[in-house]
Amino acid sequence: MSEEARLPTHLEVAGLMRRVAGAGGFATIIAKGERDAGTILLVLRDSRTNPTLYERMPQPDGIRAWTLNRTQDPENKTEFDEYLTRRAAQDDDLWIVELDVPNPERFIRDSPTAA
Repeated sequence: MSEEARLPTHLEVAGLMRRVAGAGGFATIIAKGERDAGTILLVLRDSRTNPTLYERMPQPDGIRAWTLNRTQDPENKTEFDEYLTRRAAQDDDLWIVELDVPNPERFIRDSPTAA
């Protein structure tokens, strides 16, 4: 998929939120960025594990793949939220979407990648 054919961010987020709701989970937008081409950070929450943060990053082959950015440190839980606050303050185009659903990584695996 070329940059020109990239799915607008707001549509990708809306589709992701519907998929999570359809699986019995909850998704919320923490930060709403640029409507068509904003970067998306996904905060994955599951009652069994510490929250994790994924970001779609460019790969050497041109694909933008979801990459684990960080996991909340159980000894310093505020550091994770402070990082999200910093990123949102630094980038007006940034979307931060939180998924609260069992096995949230499946939404990363099933998500389309873009070139």
